Amino acid sequence: MSVLHGAAIYVHREALCARLANLRLPSSTPTSQYVDAGCLLHYGSSSFENARECARYVDRILRGASPADMPVRQPSKVELTINARTAKAIGLAIAPIVRLRADRVIE
Repeated sequence: MSVLHGAAIYVHREALCARLANLRLPSSTPTSQYVDAGCLLHYGSSSFENARECARYVDRILRGASPADMPVRQPSKVELTINARTAKAIGLAIAPIVRLRADRVIE
């Protein structure tokens, strides 16, 4: 189950993740905060790095730079966060190589 991101969903992420776990559904999420709340995994750019890059753009614009002259950037790093407790609860085994490659595993 791929979880969509939005303010209404984000505020209820704990309940959503708990419900998905009760239904024994593995979930892929848009940010690692959902994994902290109990969903299974997140693979994507770091929310922290995205916010930092956004702040750099805002700073440059406020200093007079034209947005049209600024390059479009893509995330340079992706992260893999896995909730091992959730995996165990839904009966999913995580391969050791996947654990080793993960940036963060919640035990």
